[in-house]
Amino acid sequence: MTEPLAAKMRPKNLDEFVGQEHLVGTEKPLRIAIENKQRFSFVLWGPPGVGKTTIARIYAKALDAPMVEMSAVSAGKDEMRKAVKNPGSVLFVDEIHRFNKAQQDFLLPYVENGTITLIGATTENPSFEIISPLLSRLRVFVLNELSPDEMRQIVKKVTSNDSVVDWLVNMANGDARQALTIIDNTLALYKAVTVDNLKNTLQSKHLRYDKVGEEHFNIISAFIKSMRGSNVDAALYYLARMVDSGEDSLFIARRMVVFASEDVASPTALVVANSVFQACQFIGYPECQENLAAGVVYLAKAPKDRSAYDAYMKALSDVKQLGNLPIPLKLRNAPTKLMKDLNYGKDYTMYNDLDLLPEELKGKKYYKSVVDK
Repeated sequence: MTEPLAAKMRPKNLDEFVGQEHLVGTEKPLRIAIENKQRFSFVLWGPPGVGKTTIARIYAKALDAPMVEMSAVSAGKDEMRKAVKNPGSVLFVDEIHRFNKAQQDFLLPYVENGTITLIGATTENPSFEIISPLLSRLRVFVLNELSPDEMRQIVKKVTSNDSVVDWLVNMANGDARQALTIIDNTLALYKAVTVDNLKNTLQSKHLRYDKVGEEHFNIISAFIKSMRGSNVDAALYYLARMVDSGEDSLFIARRMVVFASEDVASPTALVVANSVFQACQFIGYPECQENLAAGVVYLAKAPKDRSAYDAYMKALSDVKQLGNLPIPLKLRNAPTKLMKDLNYGKDYTMYNDLDLLPEELKGKKYYKSVVDK
């Protein structure tokens, strides 16, 4: 069996690794841990094809520890029991968000007492998918989508054709594995990598990506944008595509919860979306597809308004840019005489006070309602 190109190209050490400078760059946390052989369990959270598995392998190699790899999608009880019977090993669980509570509970004592070093990889927010007792014993490292320049570095190791490189960088959306897989598939079909051959390869249905690959992200994007555009029929179509492919119902419902706060004017939308999420938890497939459909129709038809989301992002930008600005004196509590003498709480009025921001932001307006725009 021929080894896939993505596997052949996988970096064997940090010097060959491209991207995630905030984690593996000089004096950054994972580089320090790897160079100093520090042993601890952690989660790598980020989009596909950005180096999660590679980092795990480099880490295990640095510890000179045996590494057991499993996918949470297919791992059974026997495989898990066998993995924890090897003290000192590194257990890498891909798609750890797919483990249910019982499976995570099983791993907990072995992580807690240090029998194994657990590395989980996930594309989903660990706060939602990993039980609190286990998550509290794991460090979480967030990986970013690869930048266009980083993607070019990787693709140019395979081809020097600038038009091919540019096309792959634009198409792969920061996913190195996807770019390399397309090259691999194109070579298998056409023996030469050109832009036309790449496009033709993507049109081959049997080479389409499954629900953890490119198609997964393309469809969820189309789904959200269809609801945002109030196109009920398109939203239902993309929902059906996901359900039919076996997409996790909670993944879909979670995106609906986020959408309800980001894009919908009525606060009732969040109540509806949360109810759909809970129904998916309690009922599961196949019945919960009906709950999903009902929620999608409501969210797609509801009036849209991103005012709250946009306003918060502007405020967050000021926080990041300006840091912790002094709180105005009139907003500070004054439980002691000294604080009162320092004018803590002075001039505070309980209602309709429009002057409550720090001095540097006086008069700043973040929120504009749909009517104001």
